[in-house]
Formats: sequence, structure tokens, C-alpha cells
Amino acid sequence: MPVVSTNTDLHETLALLTSQLHPDANHKEDLVFLKGVFTEKSLGYLMKIHDKLKQYEKQSPSPVLHSASCLAEDLTEELQDGPLEEDEKELLLLLSAPHLKAVLSAHDTVAQKNFDPVLPPLPEDVDDDLEEESVKIVRLVKNKEPLGATIRRDEVTGAVIVARIMRGGAADRSGLVHVGDELREVNGNLITHKRPDEISHILSQSQGSITLKIIPAIVEEDKMKESRVYLRALFDYVPFEDRATPCQEAGLPFKRGDILQVVSQEDATWWQAKRVGDCNLRAALIPSTHFQERRLRYRRKTGTFPGSVSPKVTTYERAEQAGLRRSFRLKKERQNSPGEPRTPDADHSDFLIYEEVTLYVPRPGERPRLVVLLGSLGARIADIKQKVIAENPRLYGLAVPHTTRPRKSHEREGVEYHFVTKAAFEADMRHGKFIEYGEYKDNLYGTSLESIHSILDQNKICLVDVQPEALPILRTSAFKPFIILVRPSVFDSEKKSLSSCSSLHSMAITEHDIQDMRQSAEKMEQCYGHWLDYVLVKEDPISAKAELHVILERVRLEPQWVPLSWVRT
Repeated sequence: MPVVSTNTDLHETLALLTSQLHPDANHKEDLVFLKGVFTEKSLGYLMKIHDKLKQYEKQSPSPVLHSASCLAEDLTEELQDGPLEEDEKELLLLLSAPHLKAVLSAHDTVAQKNFDPVLPPLPEDVDDDLEEESVKIVRLVKNKEPLGATIRRDEVTGAVIVARIMRGGAADRSGLVHVGDELREVNGNLITHKRPDEISHILSQSQGSITLKIIPAIVEEDKMKESRVYLRALFDYVPFEDRATPCQEAGLPFKRGDILQVVSQEDATWWQAKRVGDCNLRAALIPSTHFQERRLRYRRKTGTFPGSVSPKVTTYERAEQAGLRRSFRLKKERQNSPGEPRTPDADHSDFLIYEEVTLYVPRPGERPRLVVLLGSLGARIADIKQKVIAENPRLYGLAVPHTTRPRKSHEREGVEYHFVTKAAFEADMRHGKFIEYGEYKDNLYGTSLESIHSILDQNKICLVDVQPEALPILRTSAFKPFIILVRPSVFDSEKKSLSSCSSLHSMAITEHDIQDMRQSAEKMEQCYGHWLDYVLVKEDPISAKAELHVILERVRLEPQWVPLSWVRT
């Protein structure tokens, strides 16, 4: 490294460092990038400016005069009074240039140390009825964004009152408008006779500087503290379709599966929230759990609520030829044990509204998460699941199923299946040891909880392929499952011929089969979409396997949103 003295300028130091960057084989990309940054012209200019300012600072400069702008204006007037020589014309042209005027104005501001903002003067024509009241004139600057406040009409006095301040909005950032303030004028126009929706429209359409005349609330303290409550939305919400919202423009649209940060729950009816991942810092309104549940109950009572579809098992016309799935396709029984865990949303509400979540990061020594695969009709997920496991046996494992059928010559106990007697299988069924089981060609097949625990205890991610009815048993803190729906890519025959669809090309698929596949996928997303963490659209086995591998790597290495109840201690 070069020897740099304390007297060396910064831009010279940068040049010396750049000359010492010699990319080697191990750090070639990093050093090339660093050299590119150091040799950037704009950075060099900044360093030179810095050095010049430091040198000037050592001289302890002081302004010669505090009104360079006035002097320039006086000189301009004198030059304009008489005939001009060429150098005088050039000087007049320079003094008239807007850039020089701005520089001189900045010089005077610094020289006078006048850095405080200039506030607008109070209006002289204050209403007589406000003489005994404290009047506050607030000037806000906003662009096309909403003001970030909602208003209401006081039922007793008829006054227009600020109902809520949206976190992160223009009103909130100013710190000058508070909940409970009475709004009298907007841009000099009296608004006491206007409806709240008319006033909201005026505020939303106003841009640039907005002047408000306000009667402050008795208590101006803003008690609203930003919370750290995160919710997963379990339904779609469109504010412009909601007549109950106090201000449609202030509503937050979201879709099922979106993660919302609730920043204020002071209002029992309308919470303030932000959508995680949005660049917009301003909070918006969402219906509270209590309010949404109350109106859904009313809709169901009055018959205007669309009845929820009870999940049913899709009966497959034929069993797939490989893997565990063939043991459950034809005849399926549901396990119901008295101690069966219930899902979080079932504990709190009859309706799917929100689920409180948190970011989960696996701790060292903690068991991996369970990965649950759901397949809609025609997905054929057994092959891609087994190939992913075969390529990464150290990271992933398959829960070995139980069966009562005789073992074939090439099969090994505990590898392809656990081979047990029918009496032992039925005893395990009675004791609730299976997450699901079924019968195929007079033989019983089942996946046990013990077989899942066995893979997880080996510090491997366990992949299970189950029917959706098993989800309430698996969706617990013990497994922390990541649930993936795999559905085939099904195209309309008008847009794409069946023969060109690579995932279906090798199968004798009819238009009726296509319709069944589409309905199966739609039904599964409708019934179980609130539990899904990912939907994998299977174009072909190769791309599906690659995509599944990427998902599993994310589950293994990256933080994921999970129900808060899974990580509470």
C-alpha cells in the first residue's frame, strides 16, 4: 500500500489507491468493480471540490459584505442608464444571468446566517367569531399524493373535524395537523357548509401549497405510536368497492397472501397499515378484524354472503404409475382424532380475514421446515419430487409410507415402504399415527407422523405429498410447513393446441380432461389458497424440477413469513 501523509489531498490519495489495485484471480470481479468506482469522473470532481473547500476553510474566510445581491442590482440599474462599452455590456449580461443571481442570493443567506424557513404571514382578516379562539394557519406542500388525513362531521356542533392522520402522509410528516382539529378553511375558502366528501375531493385535487385554517384540538398530543404488527391477508380487498370506508382514496387495496404492517389500531373499525414491500411510506386504511367479521356475519345472516365451498377430495380417474400418490387417488378416508390440532384461523374466527405473522429465521441446531406438496388434477408431482430428492439426498428426504401389501423382490424394508400387517396398520390408524391413509386394490397405504419426524431429525427437509385434508394436522409449530400447490399449465384449445403443450403431450388428454384439470386447480386455490406459500405452474418436468429446487433453497436459507403462533415461546 502507498504511504500517504496527512498533507496529501483526498483526490491524490484516491489516485494512489487506484494505482495499487491489481486484480488477481481470486478477487478479480471485486477489484475491477472497485477500480471502476474510484476512476469515476464524478467522484474525482467531488474529491477536488472537497480539497478546495478544506483549503479555503483553513483561511478562516469571512464575508466582505452581507448584501451582494443588492449591490449587483444597484450596479445593473446604473449600467442600464447610459451608453455601454463592450466590457460593460458583457458585465450587464453576466449580472442578469439567473444562475449568478442564485449564487449571490445563496452567498447573502450564508453571510447573514439566515437559515430559518420563511413562514407565511398571518391573515389580517380573521373572522370575528374566532377572536376568542386559537386559530392556527397551516401551510402544507404536497404533490399528487393524498393529504393523508380523513375528516368527519361532528354530529352535535356540525364542525368539520380531522378524524385520523395517516402515518407517513403529508399531514403526518408536517406534525402540524392533529386528530380532533377543526377545519375551517382550505386555501382561503370557507368549507364549513360543504359535505365531508366534497372537502376530501378538494384536498385530494389540490397540489403544491395548501393553506389550512384550523382550530386546534384541546389536546394536540399525537398518541399514535407505530406498531409492529404484521398480518397475512386471507381475502382480497378493493376500497373503491367498499361503501363503508370513510374515504375510498385513503383505503389500501390488497390481495390474499399480501403481508400488511399495521401501524395503528387506535380506531376499532379502521386500522392503518402499509403493504410490506411497497415504496409508499404513507399508511392507508384497512377494515379491522372485528369490523370485517361483524359485517360478514351480517351478510351471511341476510343471505348476501356467498357460501364457502366445503373442500372435497378430487377423485382421479386413474392412479399415477409411480410413487406414493397411487395409494391415495381412488379411495380416501379422512383421519379425525380427538386431539387433532386446529388451524389458527379456525381458533379465532369463522371467516378468513387476517393471520398474524412474523419473519422466521431458522436458528442453529433447529430442525428444518416440512415442505408439503399439493397437486391438482394432472400435476403428476411424484416424479419431480423424487428427482429433487435423488439429486440432493443430503438436504432433502422423503417420508417412507406404510403399506399392508406384500414386499416385492427388489424392494427394501424402510426404503420404498414400511411393510406391516393389516392388524398393525389398523392399530396405528386407531391411535392417530397417520396423517392420511387409504385403500388401493385391497391394500392399505398411509403416511405416518413418525416417518416425517424421522427425516426432520436427520436435519433434512422432508417432502410430503398429501391430500389437502391433511393440512390441519401438519400446519403446526412442530412442522412449520411451507405449502406448495403444483398445478399443470393448461391452455385454452383456441390459444394453444394440446399437441404443443409439452407437459401434456405424452398423455392422451381430451378437451374434457383439460376442463377437469382447470376446475381442479381453481377449486384447490379457492379452498386452500389462504394456506399456500407458493403456486408452482408446471410447464414440463424439467423446468418444474428446477423451480422446485430454487423454492427449496429459499425455504432452507431465506427468512419466510410464518404464523406468529409458530415461533412464540
